[in-house]
Amino acid sequence: MNEGTIVRGRGGFYTVRDQSGSEFVLRAKKKFRRQHISPLVGDRVLFTPGQGKEEGKEEDGWVEEILPRVSVCLRPPVANVTVLCIVAAPAPAPDWLLVDKLMIFSRKQGMKPLLILNKSDLPGAEETFRLAKEMYAGAEMEVVSVSAQSGEQAEEVRSRLRGGVCCFSGQSGVGKSTLLNALFGLNQETGDISRKIQRGKNTTRHAELFTFGDVQVIDTPGFSLLEMDEVFDPVLLRDYYPEFAPYQDQCRFSPCYHGSEPGCAVLRAARDGAIHPARLERYHTLLADCRQAWRDRYD
Repeated sequence: MNEGTIVRGRGGFYTVRDQSGSEFVLRAKKKFRRQHISPLVGDRVLFTPGQGKEEGKEEDGWVEEILPRVSVCLRPPVANVTVLCIVAAPAPAPDWLLVDKLMIFSRKQGMKPLLILNKSDLPGAEETFRLAKEMYAGAEMEVVSVSAQSGEQAEEVRSRLRGGVCCFSGQSGVGKSTLLNALFGLNQETGDISRKIQRGKNTTRHAELFTFGDVQVIDTPGFSLLEMDEVFDPVLLRDYYPEFAPYQDQCRFSPCYHGSEPGCAVLRAARDGAIHPARLERYHTLLADCRQAWRDRYD
């Protein structure tokens, strides 16, 4: 069997690229359906190529095995991402709660989060960048700005993507496809922001893996909402906030949810300005959601 990577999948057919750069269009074995597994863009697989035409019929090749994944995302459906590029922009207005959710998801999956603020040439971009740097100062996530239109800072972004598999995510309309075009010379279809409703017109229909030297990028359909579908003990949510770590052992109670407990060192740090208050406020929103999901887990 041959080994390759799924670069696109449409209508039950999967395009796999091997190490030589050759591409093969394959079907997935029925065993994956019985195992409740679907091949995903980014999957490393073992496959058998088709045998060409025989007696007037074309024999399909097959995806035989899906090799172990280092990460998986079901919405959008991609696998083996090592760097999650979270794209935001001055317009549409940044959804910082979505950014926080994506950061949590990336850390749960072992991905490195990278916040890219696109459209640095627009009014308000400098203020958006300053706010992002302040909010995520202790969150162990790099924040970079770029203009997909002018190409400013494009090389700085490219330098942070080398050596891994990157996925661009974020709300619709922030210019993910335009940014990919600017960074790598692609010709992805792009859409404009509706001036009336200030929402993006989603133009990417399917996930696709592109390779540019030592950079691999998966372009995915844009989305404006990410639900943390996995139910987990709410006390674990704090572990995905690196800026809380220096203070957790100083809390009066253990474990401390950093909600409204007396003697909470994290709340004190936020009052003292060491943790951005907007970041803590969104944490409390997500903590309430986690608590509700945990209470309802057996319903």
